[in-house]
Amino acid sequence: MTAHAPRGARGVLYPGLAPGRFRHDQQPPSADLAPWIEHHWFVSWDLRGCPPQVQSTLPHPNVHLVVEDGAVRLWGVHRARFNRTLAGHGWVHGVKFKVGALPAFLNSPAADLMDRQVDARGLLGDDVDRLLDPPLADAPEAGKARIEAVLRARVPAVVDARGARLAEIVEVIGRDAGITSVEQLCAMTGESARRLQRDFRHYVGASPKWVIARYRLHEALALLQSGEAKPDAELSQRLGYFDQAHFIRDFRQLVGMTPRAYVSALHRDSGESAAAR
Repeated sequence: MTAHAPRGARGVLYPGLAPGRFRHDQQPPSADLAPWIEHHWFVSWDLRGCPPQVQSTLPHPNVHLVVEDGAVRLWGVHRARFNRTLAGHGWVHGVKFKVGALPAFLNSPAADLMDRQVDARGLLGDDVDRLLDPPLADAPEAGKARIEAVLRARVPAVVDARGARLAEIVEVIGRDAGITSVEQLCAMTGESARRLQRDFRHYVGASPKWVIARYRLHEALALLQSGEAKPDAELSQRLGYFDQAHFIRDFRQLVGMTPRAYVSALHRDSGESAAAR
C-alpha cells in the first residue's frame, strides 16, 4: 500500500486566510449516531473591515446537511470546484454524513443529489423548523445537540451492511495513493467493476472512477502545498498518470489553473498573509 502524504484537511485550495477572524471547528458525533455521521462542522467568520475572501475546495464524496441563513439544505456530492465568498459576519452549521449513509434515511440513490442542493424537508419534514427557530447562531455545541435530536428520530433500525462496505472501500481509496484505476480497486477488494459502478451510484453518489480521480487531485494539492513535490512530470508519474499532459488537463479543469500556476498562487497568497500579519 502507498500511503498518502501527511496532511491536514484535504481538498482546500488555499489553506491560509488573510486577516480577519475565522473559525472552523469539527466535532465527532454522539456514539449512537456514529454509524451515520462522520463529523459535525461549524464555520464562522468576522471580516468586517476586511476585504471579502474566497474559499475554494475540491469536495469529498460525502453528503452534507447544512444550516445557514435561515435555511436547512442537503448538499449532494459536488463534482466541480466549490467556491464560496466570505464577507461581513456569518456562520454555518453542518453535518458530514458518512459515505453510504444517506440512502438509509431517504430511501433513494445518493446520485439523485449529485451536484445539487435541496431543501432538507424531504429528509427532516417539519422538524426543519426546530433548527431554524430559534436560530442556531454562533454556538457549535448547542447546534450539534439540536441537529442530533432531529436526526436521532430518523435513524434507521439497523446499519445497511452494503452501505458500510462501500464506506470502507472509499476509505481504502482515500488511504492508498497507489490506487489509480478501477481495475486496481477491483483486484484489491474482490468486487466486480459492474457491481461497484451500480452500488457507488446508489450509496456514494459518484462513480468509483470519479472518487479515485478526486483523491488523486487531493493528493496533488497536499504534495504541492507541503512542498514535497514540484509541479513537474515526476509528480504526474507519482500520481499514476499516463503522462504529464493528462495530469495538467485534469488539474486545470478542476483547480482553474495549471499546477505550476497554482504553486505560484500559493506562494503569493502566503506572502500576502505574512505581510498583513
